[in-house]
Amino acid sequence: MLDKLFNGVFDTGAGTTAAASIGLADFLVCVGSALVIGLILAGFYMYRSRYTTSFIATLALLPAVVCVVIMMVNGNIGTGIAVAGAFSLVRFRSVPGTAKEIGSIFLAMGTGLVAGMGYIGYAFLCALILRFAGALFNRLDLFGRKGSLYRTMRITIPEDLDYTGVFESVFSEYTSDHKLIAVKTTNMGSLFKLTYDLTLRDAGLEKEMIDKLRCRNGNLEITVSQQETAVNTL
Repeated sequence: MLDKLFNGVFDTGAGTTAAASIGLADFLVCVGSALVIGLILAGFYMYRSRYTTSFIATLALLPAVVCVVIMMVNGNIGTGIAVAGAFSLVRFRSVPGTAKEIGSIFLAMGTGLVAGMGYIGYAFLCALILRFAGALFNRLDLFGRKGSLYRTMRITIPEDLDYTGVFESVFSEYTSDHKLIAVKTTNMGSLFKLTYDLTLRDAGLEKEMIDKLRCRNGNLEITVSQQETAVNTL
């Protein structure tokens, strides 16, 4: 009984090379299963993640869409190539996403493909195992510590202060890496705004570092934010 769960719905026996004919009942079983899998994937993605309603709805429907396409291709090589080309065009009609969003889309497409081939049990198993693993990684924050140490800092200094190396000793003490990425004049040239990318040694010492920097820039404005360049990288 357990072995039958992971058999293909469209399997017609050993040695069969022609694609199996898809009946209405089989079609509904596969599409319904793909919809359930999409809801599972969407539910897991919503766990401790920022999301939009449109993305969640798309993620829930994507396995069913891919499932239908794969069933309609049904062994036709020419149609399969045309479908692959059509899917590749979707990338140029969408905005860039984060690595997590792209990974979720690939997982939804993969499970939809498996369901479309008739392997319902494997589709559910794949979705559950990979999503549980992703939720576990997210919960334990196994890969998040380093990313939480990245900062973008903007420091305002008076025009008569030579910014070359003036903050070097402070950054060397509190950061493992720092880089000056922009210099801008403001207030009719009477002030400079310096922008740095930093990697902190310890996020708990951030205020202590800012206090020391304020002593050197004449207590002018200092702004700290999560590193902006990290948003555009995968």
